[in-house]
Amino acid sequence: MNKQEFMRTKPILPLLLSMGVPMMISMLIQSLYNIVDSIYVSRLGTDAITAISLVYPLQNVIMAVSVGVGVGIGSVISMNLGAGDQEKADRAASVGMFLTFIHVAVFILIGIFVTKPFLQLFTKDAQVLQWACDYGYIVMIVSFGSLIQICFEKIYQSVGAMMTTMLALGVSCVINIILDPIFIFGYFGVPAMGVRGAAIATVIGQIAGMILYIILYRKRGLAVCISFKKMRPEAELVRQIYSVGIPSTLMLALPSVLVSVLNAILSAFSEVYVAVLGLFLKLQSFIYMPANGIVQGMRPIIGYNYGAGEKKRMHKTIRVGLILTVAIMAVGTLAAQLFPQAILSMFDADIQLMDKGVEALRIISIGFIVSSVGVIFCGTFEALGMGMKSLIVSLTRQFAVNIILGWILTIPFGAAGIWLAYPVAELLGAAAAVILFKMSKV
Repeated sequence: MNKQEFMRTKPILPLLLSMGVPMMISMLIQSLYNIVDSIYVSRLGTDAITAISLVYPLQNVIMAVSVGVGVGIGSVISMNLGAGDQEKADRAASVGMFLTFIHVAVFILIGIFVTKPFLQLFTKDAQVLQWACDYGYIVMIVSFGSLIQICFEKIYQSVGAMMTTMLALGVSCVINIILDPIFIFGYFGVPAMGVRGAAIATVIGQIAGMILYIILYRKRGLAVCISFKKMRPEAELVRQIYSVGIPSTLMLALPSVLVSVLNAILSAFSEVYVAVLGLFLKLQSFIYMPANGIVQGMRPIIGYNYGAGEKKRMHKTIRVGLILTVAIMAVGTLAAQLFPQAILSMFDADIQLMDKGVEALRIISIGFIVSSVGVIFCGTFEALGMGMKSLIVSLTRQFAVNIILGWILTIPFGAAGIWLAYPVAELLGAAAAVILFKMSKV
C-alpha cells in the first residue's frame, strides 16, 4: 500500500487535526518568537521598533519566495503521490531543492546591493537608518538557512510528515528566543549588540533548523527521495512548480509591498504610526499563524485526494478547515476587542503608541472572522495548482483595496483610514474567493 494512503482513508476531522495541529503549534511557536523578539527590541526604544519594521518588507520577500516555491513543490509532490507516480514526485522534490539553491545566490546579491537604498526610501532619521541597515544586511545576506529550511519544510509537509516540521521549526524558534537577550543586551560575556544581535540570533536559529532537517533526512529518509542526480531542471517540472510558486510568492510578497506603501503614507502623519503598523503585523501573525497551520495541513490532503479522484473527500476537507479557521479567528477578534491595552503593554508602549495602537487593533480586527474564507480558499487553490486564482484573491484582500481605499479614507479620517480599509478588503476578498471557487468547478 502507498505510504500516503492514509490521506484517502482516514476520517477527515482526525486527519486534518493530526496534520494541522502540529503546524498550528509550529506557527504559534514562530509567532511567539516574533513577539518575544519585538518585546526585547522594544526595550531599546521606539526607534529600534521602527528600524526592524522598515526591514520587515525585505524579510517578507525572502519568506514569500521560499514558502511560495515550496508550496508549488508540495503541490506537485502530493498530486503525483495521489496519482501513484513516485518517480515524478521524487524528481519534483529534487528540482525544487535545486531551485532553492539558485534563490540563495539571488538573495545574497539583493542583500548586498539593495538593502540600504531600499531603507533610505522610508526614513531620514540617521539612527533609525543605521539600526535598520545593521539588522537588514544580516538577515538578507545570511538567508540561506531560512530558504533551505523552508524548502525541506514544504517537502516534508507534502508527504504528511507534520511532526518533523513541527520539531524543526520549534528548535529554530527556541534557539532564537534563547539567543535574543544574550546577543541584544550582552550576557555571559557576549557583547551587547542591540538590533544587530537580534538579527544574528535570527539567522543562527534558521541555520540550526536547516541542519536538523539534513540530519533527520539522512538518518530516517522520507517518502520522496531528494537526489543530486535528479536535480536536472526539467522544463515541465519547473513550469508546474512555478505555476503555483510564482503566484504564491507574489501573494506572500504583497504584504511587503503593502507595508512599504502604507509606511510611506503613515510616515506623512507621524513615524509613530509606522511603529504601530509594525507591532500590529507581529500581533497579526500570532492570530493568523494557527490558521495557516490548518491551511498547511489541508494542502497535502486536498492535493492527494484531487490526484486520486476523491473530490467529495476534498470538498469535506475544505469545509472542515473553514470551520476550524473561523473558530481561531473568533478568538483573535475577542482578544483584540476586549484586551488591546494588555496586548500592547507587552511591548512597553508609551502613551502615544498605546493610544494609536489600541485604535488600530480594534478597527482592523473587525475583519478577522470574514478573512477565514480568503485564507482557506487561497490554500485550496494552491493545493489544486490554481495559483492565479489564489493570487487574485490575495490581490483583493491584501493589496489593492488597502492601498486605494486606505489612501482615500485618510482624507477624512487621517491615519485611521488605513485601519478602516483592512476589514473592507477582507470582505471583498471573501466574495472573490467564493466566486472563483464556484467558477473552477472542481
